[in-house]
Amino acid sequence: MYKSITVKIGSNVLTRPDRKLDLERISHITDQIATLHKQGIKVILVSSGAVASGRGMVTHLPKKDPVSERQLLSSVGQIKLVSTYASLFEAHGITCAQVLVTKEDFRTREHYLNMKNCLTTLLEHKIVPIINENDAVSVTALMFTDNDELAGLVATMMNTEAYFILSNVDGIYTGNPGDEGVQLIKEITGTTTDLSGFITTKKSNFGRGGMLTKGRVAQNTAAAGIAVHIANGTRPNILTDLARNSEKVSHTRFVPGSPRPAFKKWIACSADFTNWEVHINKGASDALHSKKATSLLLAGVTSMHGDFKKGDLLRIIDHEKRLIGIGKAQYDRQKADEHLADPKYKPLVHYDYLYLFP
Repeated sequence: MYKSITVKIGSNVLTRPDRKLDLERISHITDQIATLHKQGIKVILVSSGAVASGRGMVTHLPKKDPVSERQLLSSVGQIKLVSTYASLFEAHGITCAQVLVTKEDFRTREHYLNMKNCLTTLLEHKIVPIINENDAVSVTALMFTDNDELAGLVATMMNTEAYFILSNVDGIYTGNPGDEGVQLIKEITGTTTDLSGFITTKKSNFGRGGMLTKGRVAQNTAAAGIAVHIANGTRPNILTDLARNSEKVSHTRFVPGSPRPAFKKWIACSADFTNWEVHINKGASDALHSKKATSLLLAGVTSMHGDFKKGDLLRIIDHEKRLIGIGKAQYDRQKADEHLADPKYKPLVHYDYLYLFP
């Protein structure tokens, strides 16, 4: 049985067809989390449903742009969503806490560690954190793709043993569920499996993500050493069954890879927060991908973009213009330019501060 779990619950699980919260299902999910909590399992809950809840409360929605509409609905709905959870957990003698985050909270190492410390403190005091994106202040460019992405980053940051993604289907199929000959994929290993060929790009009715996003997030999270399970959140006792004996549950499991060092986890989470780039040649790319731990030397750099400073994160682009990794600069752009022709100068990115995408 897992000792720590990040649980993400989608809007389609928490919402009825009339766009109002499904209080009966939320109550059942809360009961399951309470059961796991009382068994000593640490549970972090990432819950969608604020916008859907707001839609059920705002009767005359003004015509606004999508971001303004989302801000309005989430501001109204988040209060009801969290108060519902609080009342249900209180019946079990459990305290919960609301944690609203934005993508900016993963931008710097300081913000990242501050958020990690907050969640660690809550768990140490046996409080269940309930996390959601702060839609009221998020803008389009700084939004998470959806809460699947947010929960994956949280699971990686907190190094939970497992990450449960609850949707309204049993998992990932070889085509559209229900079509003739389509089968559930029970297990996926590694990040090389291309899921786009048989996953529909259709998004959920009430959320903004889809199964393709879930698959991508699941692969990246599993690559960090966390077991990922995509399952049907509308099925009775799904959480407790997954935690106790997942092999007997019809769902999709992503096999975890090797764990990463803590600093590299932050670097992996920060890929979207830097515009500085270094382009490298084929020799440097081959060296970085070799079995030997290799740092990025200036000798392998073909061009640099941006006035980066020491400590900034750099996007590493290979000779085929592919983003292959993220690294922390050991010195600034000026010094890099000065020593670009010196093949023996110290690495621009040391191996300890380099993350290569699987």
